[in-house]
Amino acid sequence: MLPHPLTGAPALAFVTYGKVKLTNLRARPQLAVTIRSGWAWATVEGAATLIGPDDPAPGVDAERLRLLLREVFTAAGGSHDDWDEYDRVMAEQRRTAVLIDPARVYGVLGG
Repeated sequence: MLPHPLTGAPALAFVTYGKVKLTNLRARPQLAVTIRSGWAWATVEGAATLIGPDDPAPGVDAERLRLLLREVFTAAGGSHDDWDEYDRVMAEQRRTAVLIDPARVYGVLGG
């Protein structure tokens, strides 16, 4: 989870790309994401906001998008030895941040 860049509310986020996937998310932004570790799992359901090169958002310019993609990556536990290379690949692949406003969260802890 991280603060939604437009609202500041907690949001589940991931980064994606691809014409078909993004077309589907634009047409049907309501989704569920399940995260699993062993027998423990959690599902977050909610409406998605797309922020990327083909999905502009107010107040999110190219520099803010570059930093947002890094924030999503690091919030998921990622690290990188060459952030310039990371930024280059994200821009080249036209990666998009998907932020889910959690309407419902449920799951099983432990196992």
